[in-house]
Amino acid sequence: MAELSKEDSLSLTKMIIGILESWGLSASQQHRLLAFSKKVPVRGMRRFQQDRAFPDEAELNERIEHIVGIHHALHTTYPHNPAMGPIWIKTSNKRFNNQPPIKLMLEEGLSGVQQVRAHLDCAYDWEINP
Repeated sequence: MAELSKEDSLSLTKMIIGILESWGLSASQQHRLLAFSKKVPVRGMRRFQQDRAFPDEAELNERIEHIVGIHHALHTTYPHNPAMGPIWIKTSNKRFNNQPPIKLMLEEGLSGVQQVRAHLDCAYDWEINP
């Protein structure tokens, strides 16, 4: 990810937390989806909502990129009903063995996040599967 100012980094953090909250994820699920180490306790997730930016770490940055991609793809899929994105994330899907996409992302980590994004975002899928 490009070098961000402190203000931009904090804005990005708040945006990601907002997306994850709109999906109905608990602090524990957010912690798991973002793959924070034990150095960042689950109770520390509240600070990211307020005044602390995410650390600049490669895997975290990749997960953030995919979360933004999933969010944008859901907005493109359901442009007139923003409530559908959070519903889709939690609804069983044949593509994922009748599991909700969020379950796949939480259980399979980065691979699950990539699978969900590839399913929703054909441009990303074409990029990784030419």
